[in-house]
This record gives sequence, C-alpha cells and structure tokens, in this order.
Amino acid sequence: MTTLAKTACEPCGGNTSPLSYSECQAHLEALSEWQIVDHDGIMKLTRQFTFRDFADALAFTQRVGDIAEQAGHHPVIVTEWGKTTVTWWSHEIKGLHLNDFILAARTDEVAE
Repeated sequence: MTTLAKTACEPCGGNTSPLSYSECQAHLEALSEWQIVDHDGIMKLTRQFTFRDFADALAFTQRVGDIAEQAGHHPVIVTEWGKTTVTWWSHEIKGLHLNDFILAARTDEVAE
C-alpha cells in the first residue's frame, strides 16, 4: 500500500480551492500510470486499466465503485471489453483535490 493510499480523505466543500498544476504534478509522481487531462477547463486525473476480458473489467469496476462509495467520492468509470478507464476529479470545486490522488492510489491497489 502506498503512503498516498493510506492517507485519509479530508472534507472538500465549495469553498475549497482546487490544487494548482504544480501541486498536482507533485502528487502525480506517486502515480506513474495516471495522467492529468484538461476537459472543458477542468483538470482531471485519468488512467486506463486493461484486462483479459469483459468479466474482469466489470469486476474491477465494481471494486472501484466500492472504494468510491466508502469515500463518498465518485469517479467516472467507463467499462468496455478488456479495459476500464477511471477518471477522478472533485465536481464541487471543478478541479483536483488531494482526495482525487488518494483515491487514484487506492484504485491502483484494487487493480493489483
């Protein structure tokens, strides 16, 4: 388990500012397979996972859904035959928060 995955998520409200690009890059160092994408001016954290078949991709999707429910923070998950793409960002602040990086690290763990 990475240090980032062990970190507790913190409350994130509408008054919270999203992380700056440089802050995001610092956290991204712990998540080598993830990338930051800009979608309509909002930075998001995304990664594609590959699997042998649809059943494995679907099982992974459920595991990610479970960690999302536990945290009360929900990504966009696209499940296709042999792959699942997970995208985290904090909807309320329209950008990235430390919680997104924590949950990306936890996503990596359920993929292992």
